[in-house]
Amino acid sequence: MTDIPELDERKASVLRAIVEEYVETAQPVGSQTVARSRGLGVSSATIRNDMTVLEREGFI
Repeated sequence: MTDIPELDERKASVLRAIVEEYVETAQPVGSQTVARSRGLGVSSATIRNDMTVLEREGFI
């Protein structure tokens, strides 16, 4: 059985925002798009860092 890493609340919100944006647009989703359109209250740089972690852990 594979262990699934747990996400903190912010990373889970970023992942949800990425998936929702992609489903709506069928286009690649960048950190600025997430920061502007999803109202997460963090900078695009923070989202970029979270996206790096999400990718490394196999979520995106």
